Amino acid sequence: MRLRVSARAARERIDGFVDDGKETRLKLAVNAPPVGGKANAAVIVFLAKAWSVPKSRLSITVGANARRKTVLVAGDAAVLGPRLESWAAGIRG
Repeated sequence: MRLRVSARAARERIDGFVDDGKETRLKLAVNAPPVGGKANAAVIVFLAKAWSVPKSRLSITVGANARRKTVLVAGDAAVLGPRLESWAAGIRG
């Protein structure tokens, strides 16, 4: 999943999806500051809860030091794919 993360937000939330014409990213805001990996850890915790997956299955593979990140969800694609697609459809409305 590709993300656009805002750190130091007043409250943690998902702000839908943003499309820059090249790709679509999930907009996510977390309370933690972007220092010492705190925001990245908050992203993992937030998404694990939202997606009902263990934190150990999530990892930031691209953009650890940037707002634009890519998160890998480890597991069976046949099970996770439809579940995450259904979740994303709910966000898009």
